Amino acid sequence: MSLKFGTDGVRAEALTVLTPQYVAALGLAAAQVLGGGAWLIGRDTRESGAALEAALVAGLAAGGAQPVSLGVVPTPALAWLAEQHGCPAAMITASHNPWRDNGVKIFASGGTKLPDAVERAIEAVLDPVHIGEFIDGHDVVAAHSNEAARYLQHVVGLTEQLDGLSIVLDCANGAMSLVAPAAFRALGAEVIVIHDQPDGRNINDHCGATHTETLSAAVLSAGASMGLAFDGDGDRVIAVDHLGRVVDGDRLIALAALLLREEGRLHRDTVVVTVMSNLGFHKAMAVAGIEVVTTAVGDRYVLEALDAGGFSVGGEQSGHIIYRDLATTGDGLLAGLRLAQFVHHHHRSLAELAAEVMTSYPQVLVNVKVAQRHPNVAAELDAEIAAAEQRLHGDGRILVRASGTEPLIRVMVEAATDESARAVADDLAAIVLSRFG
Repeated sequence: MSLKFGTDGVRAEALTVLTPQYVAALGLAAAQVLGGGAWLIGRDTRESGAALEAALVAGLAAGGAQPVSLGVVPTPALAWLAEQHGCPAAMITASHNPWRDNGVKIFASGGTKLPDAVERAIEAVLDPVHIGEFIDGHDVVAAHSNEAARYLQHVVGLTEQLDGLSIVLDCANGAMSLVAPAAFRALGAEVIVIHDQPDGRNINDHCGATHTETLSAAVLSAGASMGLAFDGDGDRVIAVDHLGRVVDGDRLIALAALLLREEGRLHRDTVVVTVMSNLGFHKAMAVAGIEVVTTAVGDRYVLEALDAGGFSVGGEQSGHIIYRDLATTGDGLLAGLRLAQFVHHHHRSLAELAAEVMTSYPQVLVNVKVAQRHPNVAAELDAEIAAAEQRLHGDGRILVRASGTEPLIRVMVEAATDESARAVADDLAAIVLSRFG
């Protein structure tokens, strides 16, 4: 089995590539490396979730663990409960991917993502070929728990009342379908919910954080104050203002940092983002007097930097936002509630606040499909990238990197104009295709 950990766990086509046999072996290996005792298990709404959960439970039990299934819960709920109990956890999800895919995210004791070294240790002992001899005879029934209600109470308790705000929630037919509407309603907001009827196959299907078109239309139709779109497992969020315009992760992180500073809780006046954050974000933070720490792509790298520096907030352009004093991982619901609080507190529209916080440089992202991953692609194309940077005349940025989860090379270009960004990105993508495609 060639599956390896990517930037956010193991992810592949469910039941064919990511087989129950492999997931059982992963559970056994994880228990051997991270230890037995209690493990919390959660899943999103995918059709394959129950079968893979049963396999994971069997593998963990074979490794001496005592798995407790929470059923369908958001990833941030699982991580928070793992922190509360001081135990490891595993989430069966492929996040924003289509229903046919699934995956496993493993959290260390305390609800934090695994360091690279621990992932390599799990891979080293993972043996899908001989897993049958370990799990045969184990008839494990995971005990279901209602502890997810504790998470709902927790996030609601972190936010002020939102009376007077009307909010459309796009739950992506995923794990936030019940939790998110309950949270906003508990705080007094007027809530309209779309894409909250999961059937196992409609998760992320032209909805959620990666497809905001229907959310924009719903916000305009309802005359709502704003809209929020979650992804399938609820660890990211993207917003829409009352004019139907998307407010991406960069602006959400910038507003999060400003809110924390107003509250006197932006530690060391610093925010953490990945290399994908827009150049306009960096310039806006400089003007605001906020330092920016940059990491590799992946919210676990953001978390590592937050912990290393004692910082309080960070995230990714894609909508993963980590309030480190309040959570151990990206939490779309918490980030959405905090954003709504910012809007409510200032008595101004999200459109105004988002427009003021930063000006985005035009950004073009081209994904080039390749035969195999090239983790050092930037070094291999050093000369070509340097030549492309000269065309930007010092007013732009280029990033070429391998995807952490798919056989893709991502070419990202920011420039003063969309035309310049598109031209440079297309030329670089053509070079990547000719060399590696």
